[in-house]
Amino acid sequence: MTPAVRSSRPMVLAGGTVLLLALGLIALMLVRPSASASAGSGPATAAPPDSSVDVGFARDMSVHHQQAVEMSFIVRDRTSDEAVRLLAYDIINTQANQRGMMLGWLESWGRAKSSGAEPMAWMGHSFTPRGDGSLMPGMATDSELDALRAAKGKKAEVLFLKLMTVHHRAGAEMAQAAATSADTELIRNLAAGMVRGQQSEIELMADMLEKRGTKP
Repeated sequence: MTPAVRSSRPMVLAGGTVLLLALGLIALMLVRPSASASAGSGPATAAPPDSSVDVGFARDMSVHHQQAVEMSFIVRDRTSDEAVRLLAYDIINTQANQRGMMLGWLESWGRAKSSGAEPMAWMGHSFTPRGDGSLMPGMATDSELDALRAAKGKKAEVLFLKLMTVHHRAGAEMAQAAATSADTELIRNLAAGMVRGQQSEIELMADMLEKRGTKP
């Protein structure tokens, strides 16, 4: 399970939206290149092309992460279970930060944060949406998100854990593709870390579902 900074937790519980924005801004500041670095030349500073794995992954995973954070905020307010709320906090903290980093890199490369390309095209995959609002594999539909918002207690916990397991499986597959195929070390390292973190959380969620008498 991805480590969390416990000391910041009250801020998340008190103002999730504010913290999400703050994490994104901090990450953008951390990855924004200095003027001298931007002026450099050669392979070390060359921006990956718009059609690259690096750019496609950064765009798609930013969208994927955004929904994971949204689902985590929803379940945080639908249950009092400490373990589920802690998992939700960890996902919010980790994935909001990673999303900010990827958006910052896109900005530093001079690449748009979205494009008209089909999702997953950088992986050589075609994708047919399975329902309303499901923009990529693993993403919940609008109807599923509405069901999560309407649920409470154990019902909300189980639905969240099932939706997030599917979400993480698809995210880990996407990250594995980037970890092995991206040109930049930045993306390869980040993607490899995502694979490890999300696989660990998949195992954790399987245990949590088992304790609630169900399976992913």
